[in-house]
Amino acid sequence: MERLLSLNDQYWAWVVIPLIVLTSLLLLVRTRGVQFRLLPQMLRGLREDPGEGAEGRRVSPFQAFAISSAARVGTGNIVGVSTAIAVGGPGAVFWMWAMAILIAAAAFAESTLAQVYKERTPEGFKGGPAYYMSRGLGLPWLGAVFSVILIFTYPFSFNMVQANTLTGAVNDSLDGLGVATGDRTSLVTGVVLAAVTAAVVFGGLRRIAHFAQLAVPAMAVVYLALGTAIVALNAEALPGVIADIFNSAFGIEQFSGAALGTVIIQGVRRGMFSNEGGMGSAPNAGAAATVSHPAKQGLTQAFGVYFDTLFICTISAFIILTTDPVYGDAEVNLVTRGVDAALGGWALQVMALILVLFTFTSVIGNYFYGESSVRFLRDRPWSVAALRVAVVGLVLLGSVASLDTVWSIADVTMGLMATVNLVAVLALSGVTVKVLRDYDRQRAAGLDPVFTRDSVPGLKGLQVWEPEPEPAVRAHEK
Repeated sequence: MERLLSLNDQYWAWVVIPLIVLTSLLLLVRTRGVQFRLLPQMLRGLREDPGEGAEGRRVSPFQAFAISSAARVGTGNIVGVSTAIAVGGPGAVFWMWAMAILIAAAAFAESTLAQVYKERTPEGFKGGPAYYMSRGLGLPWLGAVFSVILIFTYPFSFNMVQANTLTGAVNDSLDGLGVATGDRTSLVTGVVLAAVTAAVVFGGLRRIAHFAQLAVPAMAVVYLALGTAIVALNAEALPGVIADIFNSAFGIEQFSGAALGTVIIQGVRRGMFSNEGGMGSAPNAGAAATVSHPAKQGLTQAFGVYFDTLFICTISAFIILTTDPVYGDAEVNLVTRGVDAALGGWALQVMALILVLFTFTSVIGNYFYGESSVRFLRDRPWSVAALRVAVVGLVLLGSVASLDTVWSIADVTMGLMATVNLVAVLALSGVTVKVLRDYDRQRAAGLDPVFTRDSVPGLKGLQVWEPEPEPAVRAHEK
């Protein structure tokens, strides 16, 4: 296993990180900085009304954003940030920020492509990287490879890790209340989590979307409020914290013996694990949205990267760095330690609740990604039912298992998954640019952009986007 981890570190350093940087820089130039110049449209797109479709089965842009955020906003925002800082020092935070801003271009591209090549089903739209690999590149075998990697990464490995984290949070909370914990409490927690997970995932996409729409904003607001209170109590430490972040980022000061390369890799890898930009996961949710133009959902999903890293992860980092952390021990949750140091034992109970919500919504979001992949491989009721049963069982197993090996394997498959997706996004960057130009052209004409198959000549493999019988172009609200 140590050999596997060493090879994985090298793979990330020499393949994944250069590829994501290259892809994002290319898209930054070709889209003329889409993640900066269209920030107001990112926010506006969250409010778009999807209207009513067949049997009312439509997912709004905000619901799609919430589904992807449910998977994004999880233990990566707490435990992932803690690990990055413990191993890489404060400088890892800078590289998380820098990569989030850069990766937002890749996030825009992958979700725009997911919209362009999505398909219509009786349950709503479906799509994602497997579909644009199959329809856009004409390589269905590559889509199948990607789907298999995603299933092993998200609904299987990551959900086991999330379940284990949730069990640990519950046990920590009970220990703080003086209640003895052990294997039995872990099993009870696992059974409850598995039961609730089953109730949601067997309810289908609409139940997942409604749950995420309610849970994600609520838990984010509570966590941001808690973190803001801690930072306010330690405001005098903030200037020094920011100085440490920038000094450590460029090797001016070293913390916990972390070399500059370690600082960068930890920041990029944990940031990418948290915000999922370029990973190829969020487009599965983005494709489900009903929007008038693919670029709209691309912008909405790009904002998800900002929301995750620049807001949630930053609060976690400031909680840690303003409460005098001890570097070098990746096994310690520095966020929880910081909350305890700043607010006392009662706040640990709030943190336990937040971790429970974070991990559960991640389980649901991860499952949704798996369902999208299973439907691409074999869209049959029995295959989806088999996935649901497997996910519920693995959630229960993850609650009581030791997951060092599972987490290590998931880290490897995450890198492979990102590689396959980024190669496809890079190959289809021309399509992304053409679709964005159509969006920009319509906005410049004062219109609310509407996309059809005829909007960009030469596109092949489109399954939807038929022109309306009587196109109704709405006035663009400036």
